[in-house]
Amino acid sequence: MSTINWAIDPTHSEVGFKIRHMMFSNVSGKFDEINATAVANGDNLEDAKISFTAKTASINTGNADRDTHLKSAEFFNAEANPEVKFESTSFTAVDDNTFELKGDLHMNGISNPVKLDVEFGGIGKDPWGNIKSAFSVTGKINRKEWGLNWNAALEAGGVLVSDEVRIECEIQMVKQA
Repeated sequence: MSTINWAIDPTHSEVGFKIRHMMFSNVSGKFDEINATAVANGDNLEDAKISFTAKTASINTGNADRDTHLKSAEFFNAEANPEVKFESTSFTAVDDNTFELKGDLHMNGISNPVKLDVEFGGIGKDPWGNIKSAFSVTGKINRKEWGLNWNAALEAGGVLVSDEVRIECEIQMVKQA
């Protein structure tokens, strides 16, 4: 069985996150500069090898001051740690359209294992003849496990920024010739 290489279509993909702010609302963000590849055994997606990178300096929450703070040494330290990286260790089918993705997430100079849920959207041909596949990827991590510890206490109790970060990605891949 031959291997099939896939590359991300960055114009039709989004790698995002949500985090609770002030204990009662959510702030969303994404990385504007992303790259991902997958290598599969033929048409069988199970056990595909998946690699992903995001440029930390491309973080975008829609607020320039907040983005500058997130790029600082108090969070991602983008100058010293220019990329967030993920390398899969397994990609296992749960059923026909659901997979469990496990791998090592390297962020802020620290690597930890993570488990993500993947919903397979399907495979189709676009109007230009490219074969595309689509995936929704979700999961949760604790930012403190990567040394992203900055926070502020609220006067009424609680903290400004939650430890839990929800990962929400929409990924479209292009089959490589």
